[in-house]
Amino acid sequence: MSDDRAGATGLPPRWTAALDAFEVHLRDERMLAALTVAAYLRDARQVAAFCAGFGIDDPGEVEPLVVRRWLASLSAGGYARASSARKTAAVRALFALLARRGLVPADPTVHLGAPKAGRRLPRALRRDQVTALLAAPDPARALGLRDRAVLELLYASGARVSEIAGLDLDGLDLADATARLHGKGDKDRIVPLGEPACLAVERWLAQGRPAVAARSASPPPAVFLSRRGRRLSSDDIRAAVRAAAAAAGLSRVTPHTLRHSYATHLLEGGADLRSVQELLGHVALSTTQIYTSVSNSHLRRSYEHAHPRA
Repeated sequence: MSDDRAGATGLPPRWTAALDAFEVHLRDERMLAALTVAAYLRDARQVAAFCAGFGIDDPGEVEPLVVRRWLASLSAGGYARASSARKTAAVRALFALLARRGLVPADPTVHLGAPKAGRRLPRALRRDQVTALLAAPDPARALGLRDRAVLELLYASGARVSEIAGLDLDGLDLADATARLHGKGDKDRIVPLGEPACLAVERWLAQGRPAVAARSASPPPAVFLSRRGRRLSSDDIRAAVRAAAAAAGLSRVTPHTLRHSYATHLLEGGADLRSVQELLGHVALSTTQIYTSVSNSHLRRSYEHAHPRA
């Protein structure tokens, strides 16, 4: 018996059976990660316990009003909207499965209004902070040249960390100052690079990469290599960004912070939203529009600082 099934002890048998079926569905049919399966089961078990507390021993007896009361209890219990949205998604998935298999007469969550998770504004660095971050790696060391090139490329291209980790030598065209990034949905996009990024990458390729590549019998075609001559992983890149941030006296900086900074600074500089969407590789314009809030905040600060009647 797994930990999750053991955790269902104390629930009525039909709830336990429903949760067992849900676990198998998530793990073997949807093939979700173990942590995701565990999270969904915790949320499903929570609603099962809520219903059982009202004497509802069979999932087939759950009515929409009961589910709405459970949802209201989450709000009253102080759960964040993001947590409530996740729990609601899990319960929807549970009852959808039970309805498909005929284990409940109807899905009581069909018309359930889920709380919106809300969207945090992305955190962008100031331009002087970006300058300090990019200058942090030691250019006297091969890995310092590499980290400087990684940072410059992240900020110059707005790339995701996985796109930088996956970048191969044939994806760079420094003569044309472009990089071909392999992004989400198995799609490639060509992004322009500024002169500082090109120079940093050139220095790494000429002075740093050969020495590091020599440590491996068969180095990969990756632009960025680890100290052992292997492809630099996403986690390696995150660690390099954290180290540079610490050296620059900055906190909470990740590769995605540089992506946010890239988009925000483009919009502040006058770039149009559609262009930024293409550069970021966003499928939907609405995904990119969140950056306008950050950019507008910058405009408001500029207005209040400069306008005599502000």
